[in-house]
Amino acid sequence: MHFSIPETESRSGDSGGSAYVLRKEYGANVLPAFPPKKLFSLTPAEVEQRREQLEKYMQAVRQDPLLGSSETFNSFLRRAQQETQQVPTEEVSLEVLLSNGQKVLVNVLTSDQTEDVLEAVAAKLDLPDDLIGYFSLFLVREKEDGAFSFVRKLQEFELPYVSVTSLRSQEYKIVLRKSYWDSAYDDDVMENRVGLNLLYAQTVSDIERGWILVTKEQHRQLKSLQEKVSKKEFLRLAQTLRHYGYLRFDACVADFPEKDCPVVVSAGNSELSLQLRLPGQQLREGSFRVTRMRCWRVTSSVPLPSGSTSSPGRGRGEVRLELAFEYLMSKDRLQWVTITSPQAIMMSICLQSMVDELMVKKSGGSIRKESPDATRESMVKLSSKLSAVSLRGIGSPSTDASASDVHGNFAFEGIGDEDL
Repeated sequence: MHFSIPETESRSGDSGGSAYVLRKEYGANVLPAFPPKKLFSLTPAEVEQRREQLEKYMQAVRQDPLLGSSETFNSFLRRAQQETQQVPTEEVSLEVLLSNGQKVLVNVLTSDQTEDVLEAVAAKLDLPDDLIGYFSLFLVREKEDGAFSFVRKLQEFELPYVSVTSLRSQEYKIVLRKSYWDSAYDDDVMENRVGLNLLYAQTVSDIERGWILVTKEQHRQLKSLQEKVSKKEFLRLAQTLRHYGYLRFDACVADFPEKDCPVVVSAGNSELSLQLRLPGQQLREGSFRVTRMRCWRVTSSVPLPSGSTSSPGRGRGEVRLELAFEYLMSKDRLQWVTITSPQAIMMSICLQSMVDELMVKKSGGSIRKESPDATRESMVKLSSKLSAVSLRGIGSPSTDASASDVHGNFAFEGIGDEDL
C-alpha cells in the first residue's frame, strides 16, 4: 500500500513529532493520510466526523502487519484517539462480555490499550499469562434478537474504552473470544480450567446461535454431555462439527454462484464459507480455501442515485464495501469472487490472520504469550509477503478498481501444491 501523511499534521503538536519519526522510519509514501487537525475547538459534529475519519484510518493501517508491530506508530494512534474524543486519562470501569453473555467488569485507565485491557480481563478471570495470546477482544454490535454482529477485532494500538464509548450507543459491546483458527490449539487452552470454561462457553453459544452446523443426533449427544458436565468430551465432539470455531458475518450479497446472490459468510479453518438457500429451503455451501486465493482486495464505492450521471458526492449514498478474491477453481482456472458487505474489511482481516497463522505454524512459531519475540520476528519476516490487501478509496470512495490495486497473497505460492 502507498500512502502519505499531510504536511499540516506533521508540523503540529505531539502527533506531528510522531508523524515525522514515522515518515523517517517508513518513508513518506507508506502511511495512510492522517485526518488533519484543526486549530480551534471542534464542534460535536466535527468530533464525530473526525472519529469516523480516524476509524477509517485505523481500518486501513490494520491491514499492514509491519505498521502494526511499530511501537512508535501505535503510540501515535493511541494519542490521536484520546485527543479526538477529548478523553482525559483517568481510571474507569469497563464492561467486557464473555461469549455466553456473562459480564466481566475491570478497572482500567481510559488510556489503556487493548493488551492492557485483555490482561486485566485475564487477571479477573484467573486465566494464566501464557494463554492470553489465545484470546482477543472484539468490538460487536448487539442486535435486537441478542445476536452479535462483529465490527472488528480490537487492535494493539486501540484504546478499548475510547473505542466503545465514542460510538455513543448501548448496542456496542466488547466481547472476549478465542483469536486463533486452528482447533489443534484447543489442546493448549483446555489444559487449564479457565481456558476450558471459556472455550466451552463460546462453543455452547455458537451452537445456540446456529453458527455451528449440528444434526439432530449430534445435538442429542451434545445435550447429554452438557447434562453430565463433560466439557472436554463436549468440545471433542464439537471439534468434529462443520463450522466449529468459525466467525459468522451478517447476511450479505455475493456474485457466486450467480450475480446478486444472498449469502451468509463464515470464516474459519483456513477458509471462507458462503451459505445460500435454494428454492425449497435447501442449504447450499461453497467453501474457498485461503491457500487457493491468489490475491484479494477490499474496495469502497458510493452507489450513484438511480438515473444520476454525476460523480459520487457526499450525502448521495452510503459507502459500499466489497471484498474480492481471485480463486483457483481448478488447476488452470482462476476466477474472481466478490462479496459486498459492510463487514468486508473484517473479512479481509480474518483472511490475513488465517494466512499469518498458517505461515507462523509452518515456521515453527507459537501464539503463546511466553514467546512473543520469536512470533513477532517470524511475523516481521513475513510482513513483506503478507500485504495481501489493498484498501482503495477508504477516504474518498471511487467506483472502479484497477490492476494496480491488487496485491498478491504469497501464501498461495509458498504453502505448496499439497495444500491445494
